[in-house]
Formats: sequence, C-alpha cells, structure tokens
Amino acid sequence: MGSKSPPVVIHWFRKGLRLHDNPALEHAVKFASDNRAVLRPVFILDTELPKSYKIGANRYRFLVESLEDLDKSFRSLGSRLFVIRGKVQDVLEDCFKEWNVKLITFENDTEPYSRARDTQFYKLAQKYGVPFKGFWSHTLYEPSLLIKTNKGQTPKTYQKFLDVMTKTGQPPKSISSVASIPVHVKDPLLSSTVYNTPTPTLDELNVNTVELGPHLFKGGETEALQRMEKSLSNKHYVENFAKPNTSPNSIKPSTTVLSPYFKFGCLSCRLFYEKLQAFKGTKTKPPVSLLGQLYWREFYYLVGAQTPNFIQMEGNSICKQIPWDDNPEYFQAWKEGRTGYPYIDAIMTQLRTEGWIHHLARHSVACFLTRGDLWQHWEKGQEVFEEYLLDADVYLNAGNWMWLSASAFFHQYYRVYSPIKFGQKTDPFGEYIRISRCWQNTHLNTFMNLGKPLSQYKNRLGVLLVGITRRES
Repeated sequence: MGSKSPPVVIHWFRKGLRLHDNPALEHAVKFASDNRAVLRPVFILDTELPKSYKIGANRYRFLVESLEDLDKSFRSLGSRLFVIRGKVQDVLEDCFKEWNVKLITFENDTEPYSRARDTQFYKLAQKYGVPFKGFWSHTLYEPSLLIKTNKGQTPKTYQKFLDVMTKTGQPPKSISSVASIPVHVKDPLLSSTVYNTPTPTLDELNVNTVELGPHLFKGGETEALQRMEKSLSNKHYVENFAKPNTSPNSIKPSTTVLSPYFKFGCLSCRLFYEKLQAFKGTKTKPPVSLLGQLYWREFYYLVGAQTPNFIQMEGNSICKQIPWDDNPEYFQAWKEGRTGYPYIDAIMTQLRTEGWIHHLARHSVACFLTRGDLWQHWEKGQEVFEEYLLDADVYLNAGNWMWLSASAFFHQYYRVYSPIKFGQKTDPFGEYIRISRCWQNTHLNTFMNLGKPLSQYKNRLGVLLVGITRRES
C-alpha cells in the first residue's frame, strides 16, 4: 500500500481487551476522527510469548473467547479486530512499512516480558518515525504517582501501601465505552484478503482439547460486565463480603471470580472500584473486603514493577534466600494431585481442570508444597499456577507464592495450613473431594453417595458428564 494507503491509527491491544474505560483506545478514536484517519484495532498473536510463559488449555480458551467477543464488538461498530500472527517486532515493522501509520496507542504494561518487548518496540517506532502513546489503565494508579507520594520509595507492606494510596488521593475516573468508530475514510483492509485475519481457534493454537475442563467461566468483556453486575446486584453480599469467611472448597465459587477478567483486561478495575465505592455503610474493611482485594492487586503490581527479579528468589532483594529441597517425585505428585492427601489432591485437580481455585485453596496447596510439608521451591509452584490459572497475573502470582512460602511479606513460617483439618472445616461430608475424584477417575458412581440432591451440583455436574463422555469416547 505504501503512500497510497489512507492515514492509519493503530490501537494495539495487549491486555485491556475491552471497549469500556480504555483511554488508549479512546485517544486513538479521537485522533482518527480529528485527522480523517482510519482506525485499525490490532491484536498480535505473539509467537514468542509461549517461550517465556506457560499457558494451559483453559487459559487459551479464555483468550480465544475474549478476542472473539472483542471482534464482535468492533464489527457492531462497522470495524473489526485485526489479529496478526508472528513475532511482535516483525509484525509491527510490516505494519509500519505497508500502512501509512500516523500514531499507535496501547495500554502500558510493567511485566518483565512486556518491558523487554516494549523497549524493542520503542526503537522500532522511532526508526520508522511513528509516534506512539501509552496509557495507564490496567491498575487503579500509575505506579510513578504512588512512588512519588512515598518520596521515591516502594511500600513493602500492605498497610504502608494503603497509607500511600490514601495520600495519593482518588484514582482517575473510568471513562465510558467507545460507542462509534470514525468513518471519514473507508478502510480498504475491511474488504481485503491480504489481512483477512480471523480470531484464532484452539486448533490453530495447538491446544489439546482433552485438557480442557468444564466451561464455567467464559472469556470476554460482555461476560465480564454481566458477571460484575450480577455480583454487585446482591447488596448484602457486597457490604458483608469478608474473604476469609468464604469457602475454599464450596461446590459453587463463593467469590466473584472476576480475577480472570481483570487479568486479561476484559473488565476495568477502575469501573469496579467506583461501583464498590458507591455502596454506603460497608461493614467490612480492607484487606478482607472486595475493595481490599483490589488493593492487594494494586500492591503486588506496584512492588513487582519496582523490584528487580521479583518473580524469582535469586537476585530478589525482598525475598529470603532459602535452601529449598529439589525432589522431582514430590513435586510431580503435588502437581498431578496424587500426594495421598485428599484435600490437597482435590484442589490440584480442580486447578488443572477448571483453571480456577479459591484463594484459601491456593494458600493450602502453596503452603503444602513449600514450608508446610514438601519443602520444594516456590518458583516451581509459581510455574504450575502460571500454566493452569485463568487469572495468572505475573506479579500477583509471584507475590502470593513468596507470601505463602514465608519468603517475603509474611514470615511467620510456623503458621501452617493443615492439609487435613483445614479442608474438613468447610467440607465435612467430602463433596468437594468426591467431585474431584470423578475428574481423576472419570467414573460417575461416586456421585451416588454425595448425601445431597444432585440438583445442587447441576452446573458442574453437567459439564462433568460432557467431559467424561469426551474422555471415554
């Protein structure tokens, strides 16, 4: 196309897979409108990313659904999502060569892989003379604002972080959803076969569908907003929410399960924050309230971004250097849910099949793997969670593993979760364990003695039967 191409504005989706509260996308839309340019929403299916991060089948499915939902939203506005495969630098260089790019916008990201990628991107954009502009919207605050409030220092405790956040003041307001796309010039690529790039399929991503568990949490902005509204519609639940009082092994999740949508940016944390703030007379307070959960996320993102080597023990200034054991047999038994402790094995089975487990369940298996029982390195557990969790945020994952292994933030190593008694408190009849064994053994007869009507297990049982049929066929 070269010089014959109309002026183009690229909005580069990385996280932030949404139209609401997306300041980078809004800026791109305004720039395109003011400069009679074409807006091209682009997602780069980075072929290098799997070399740095472990990505399991369930999370790939969540991503595919999120991209499909985003594409559908753009098509309703007369545009589409361009999903381009390849190495990020190669893809962008081709775009800069072939398209008449006047601006590229994106959401800033502080994770290690993203920082290295963006350093190369900045050089590439400067080489081709393409202006670029990043925006902060994946967290409540721009990290530099919090650091400035704290006189250049990184808060190392949750309580200190709350103090810094209070002194910084309210985070920026969320903005409304993009409702229209400028059409001054018709985008020739909308009818071109050159960039006829549909959203990816699981087959294209080489996902082993046998590894897919029950489809409990559909990806995408549409589902995220619906799940948020459903959670917030229960005023009593919101005002009285206390995370330690929720059940780690309830048959149906006892928390909002919004974390995967925050991880992919399908849901704005600022929008959720504002809706929680609208509730008056809240009885619970941080750190256990719903607001407190957002603050934990913010805390780990800030400390992670400011601490070199945060996701590993060696070279990490805030992490205790502990001589962990290295027993591959112990680790593999833990990962595969065959330690012989029914509660621990049930949690690991749920993690592997569903891609989500309650935070207290995460605490239990993390403590068991590290200081509690097996004395294995927390980095090993971090990698397993990175692979299986739908909500595997890099800094949150590392921060929680350091906490539970008493390597950082929390050092009362003698406070250990019992792999037996802790689970019995909230699952005295063992329903949670029996359901997990159905997945492990692909047998149905376990359900015959649950002791409660099967109607109570309708959602999970339905997808369980489908999964078992698929595996046995």
